[in-house]
Amino acid sequence: MSHFIPRIPAAAAGLLFVLLTAQCSATRENETPSMAGRARAAETSAASSSNSGAAPATASTAPATPATDAAVAPADAANPPGTAPTVTPAPAPAAAAAAATVKRSNAEYKADIKAADAALKAKPRDADAYLARGRAQAGLKNYREAMTDFNMALRLKPTNPDALYNRGLTRVKTREYNAAISDFTKVLRYRPTDKESFFGRGLAKMSLDNFKGAIPDFNKAIELDPSYADAYEYRGISYSSINKPEEARADLEKAAQLNPEANQSLKRYAKGK
Repeated sequence: MSHFIPRIPAAAAGLLFVLLTAQCSATRENETPSMAGRARAAETSAASSSNSGAAPATASTAPATPATDAAVAPADAANPPGTAPTVTPAPAPAAAAAAATVKRSNAEYKADIKAADAALKAKPRDADAYLARGRAQAGLKNYREAMTDFNMALRLKPTNPDALYNRGLTRVKTREYNAAISDFTKVLRYRPTDKESFFGRGLAKMSLDNFKGAIPDFNKAIELDPSYADAYEYRGISYSSINKPEEARADLEKAAQLNPEANQSLKRYAKGK
């Protein structure tokens, strides 16, 4: 049986993959803009870039990395030619949230990979450099290479929630849903209030047609953030899929109030009235 792929009506097939991949592109923070919103922005940006002949841009996120995690900085004036790029601390929450709206080009991802390569040449066991390179590889849709880097980062720092989170997103992209669920669950051991991990795990469960199992994850995401439009939207789709039309309509109407783009799902999945 083919699995249900949650998606926003009128968007490209398999939006779940686009939606979660948008999360892989940079660092992330617990209070980032909605994942579906970033995915829609990424699709719009990609279409615009295609029309203009420019390199496609991908919406990036600004995850909340622990104080021990860092991102590899591209070479610049602070990194003269011939020297390894510096590894700078992850942005503070405010800066991370602002960075969530920044779109990144393929050239920027490639620059990140080059910087990480140089950092790893200078320090072969730099877990943060592996993580940064993995994010960039995921941004370029080089998922096999991204998985290799995330696995190495986790070998060096087994409890790194950012590496686990990004590997989970990549596993969703490669349709390894059960493994993705495992990674999100591990993230939640270290970050029990990480709404994005609850949301990601819920989406992975939906991809396995486990709508009933996805609902508690969306419940928790909403409990952590009552204005989380995407969680209402996908919980509504889950309710619709298990024939609970009243709950589905209530959630989808709430999602549409918070984010007008959810009206597409409201029209498609809400029954009655």
